[in-house]
Amino acid sequence: MIVILDFGSQYTELIARRVRECKVYSEILPSSSTPEDIRKFNPSGIIISGGPSSVYDEDAPKLNKDIYKMNLPILGICYGMQLLANDLGGEVQKKDTQEYGKSHLMIDDNFDLFEGLWLEMVVWMSHGDAVVKLPEGFKAIAHTANCPIAGMANRKSQFFGVQFHPEVAHTPKGMEIIRNFVFKICGCLPTWTTTSFVRDSIKEIRQIVGKDKVLLGLSGGVDSTTAAALIHEAIGDQLVCMFIDQGFMRKNEGVKIVKMFRDYFKINLVHIDACERFYNKLDKVIDPEEKRKVIGHEFVRTFEEEAKNLKTEIPFLAQGTLYPDVIESATSGTSQNAVKIKTHHNVGGLPDDIQFKVIEPLRKLFKDEVRKVAAELNVPDEIVHRQPFPGPGLAIRIIGEVTKERIKVLQDADDIIMDEIKKAGYYRKVWQAFGVLLPIRTVGVMGDKRTYLSTLALRVVTSEDAMTANWADLPYELLEKISTRVINEVGEINRVVYDITSKPPGTIEWE
Repeated sequence: MIVILDFGSQYTELIARRVRECKVYSEILPSSSTPEDIRKFNPSGIIISGGPSSVYDEDAPKLNKDIYKMNLPILGICYGMQLLANDLGGEVQKKDTQEYGKSHLMIDDNFDLFEGLWLEMVVWMSHGDAVVKLPEGFKAIAHTANCPIAGMANRKSQFFGVQFHPEVAHTPKGMEIIRNFVFKICGCLPTWTTTSFVRDSIKEIRQIVGKDKVLLGLSGGVDSTTAAALIHEAIGDQLVCMFIDQGFMRKNEGVKIVKMFRDYFKINLVHIDACERFYNKLDKVIDPEEKRKVIGHEFVRTFEEEAKNLKTEIPFLAQGTLYPDVIESATSGTSQNAVKIKTHHNVGGLPDDIQFKVIEPLRKLFKDEVRKVAAELNVPDEIVHRQPFPGPGLAIRIIGEVTKERIKVLQDADDIIMDEIKKAGYYRKVWQAFGVLLPIRTVGVMGDKRTYLSTLALRVVTSEDAMTANWADLPYELLEKISTRVINEVGEINRVVYDITSKPPGTIEWE
């Protein structure tokens, strides 16, 4: 496996994904990690990420220098390269000419790291500092017009650095560089596969759980369904799935979930109708962070109460938490430089005095990896490719106060959006498509009469893993059809707007 030390780059998660695409496991550790922290993972190599700091700043994050003595290959990317140079006796300076965006890289030495690549290639640069003096034992292996040392290598110590970002799609041959580091330099084998993950996870779940029972909070999405299928494969009837209908699901979705788990999976399912309870708890709650925390807290409290009613002791609570959830919530310790964007229901909404031991078998997977695991476990195709749906449901797609009436309006509009997206063949082409009910009323005219009704924002994005996303360029005819149907069929909406914000700077969900 490869350890990635996170120095705050917006692309750190992409590095982890690219390594895993090589079928080699990777894990992100904080920049403050010690050699002892790293040895626990028995890695074959280390990648030092980029970051927003300058190495010469007093408060710049530092690397434990004993890491350089571990006899492991190291690849420094952007800030990681500058840190490598600075720590080992080189020099980094702020440059008069900065490089942001696409640049032409000239390869001066196409052995090992650049093996098999053309001597000129397009790369993605994002830096204002540069290495101006190499440490002893290093040589320059690439340059650009504005950066004489865009790549460096010390082949004796197996330390390498690149000033550009090979992990992003804007560096077309970046995967070849990562493969060269992972396979040719670190000597890894491509053993991180779906089959191996399922096998190892089943073994681990059995070891952790023993003969105890596990209660899993089911939403019906691909994450919780895959977690249920995996745990059920490991411990069978020791798993109890509890579907708590909090009233924020899609239209008629609760009925479909109950039928699928009882009839198809044959899993012990407890169905709890807790709609009124959740509506009451969210009364007058406006702030999105507070909504998530209230819903997360209430889920666990409901689990605890209903578990007692099962007349059997259940010490474990399982969740379908994914790696992006952990990273975005900045609660994982992956980086002291990470900024909390929002609390995810599966991560940050749990109360401190929770009565369960939490197990999260998918915690280290990205969404595309979860889908592969689901297929391996014979989860129905309609679930495998189901679009992501937030744990708090439609409650965080209603800006402002959540009421039963507003939920009904959004359910009806959402049902139309899903229907038209599927009919047009875009359901599998986009990452997510949904509506957001805004706290804005606008003037309209319908049947020669003035209306003053609600506004719906349509949000459709494309993405690989939700870490970054682009708004979907849908045909005007499809947008028009969705708008017309929503306004004609949902009595409380008289205006539909289309959100054309990418992530970053926005997030996919509005709350």
